[in-house]
Amino acid sequence: MTDSVRENVRRYYAERGRTSTSCCGPVAPSCCGPAAIPCCGPEALYPADLLAGLPEEALLSLGCGNPFVGVDLRPGETVLDLGSGGGLDCFLAAQRVGPTGRVIGVDMTPEMVERARAVARQLGLSNVEFRLGYLEDLPVEDESVDGVISNCVINLSPDKPRVFREMFRVLRPGGRVSIADMVAKGSLPPSLRENPEAWNACIGGALEMEEYARYLEEAGFTEVEIRTVNTPPLSALPEGTVFSALVTARKR
Repeated sequence: MTDSVRENVRRYYAERGRTSTSCCGPVAPSCCGPAAIPCCGPEALYPADLLAGLPEEALLSLGCGNPFVGVDLRPGETVLDLGSGGGLDCFLAAQRVGPTGRVIGVDMTPEMVERARAVARQLGLSNVEFRLGYLEDLPVEDESVDGVISNCVINLSPDKPRVFREMFRVLRPGGRVSIADMVAKGSLPPSLRENPEAWNACIGGALEMEEYARYLEEAGFTEVEIRTVNTPPLSALPEGTVFSALVTARKR
């Protein structure tokens, strides 16, 4: 299943990188799920002042939230973006860590990596780099980053516990995690779990909330918290709902 899921997702997002369409377009009218925020351009996710000055080529958004809400990035820090896509969150992270900081984006789709690199060159960002690789086998050194962010990508991985172990490996002690992702309240039917289009739409691969927290803790993380973002309170969501969540954790 791992290889088939990866190839299906890679083909789908390679096309998004070529066509420059944001998250919710004609191919996937709701890649952010039935209880999601208004889908899904950058204007719906970030304050306008964060986007000011970025060229149109940088504004490709495939996210479901704003991971910067959950992490206080500081000047001089090194930040890793899992599933960096067209690079928007990396460019925003670069604003936070400044010229003395460093931002690394990892994505498995060559088309996305090339697009992000081109925009970084256009912006003159020498401290932002994009690496081709899998989240389950990160091309990043042990204990080399201060913060990990991700935006609506981990749900696409066929081996999420391994992704979390890799996150833990590359973080320095005291490192922080802030992930915007699609998470399920309760179980999802097999018809969704086995549907390639539902995986591409960030629904079929969504972990149940309890699983998400447990896998992070099993990887070694503490202070794990999962909360809804721009949706009704968790108690108001029916069972089987996939919702936009902010997931935060820390490595001691």
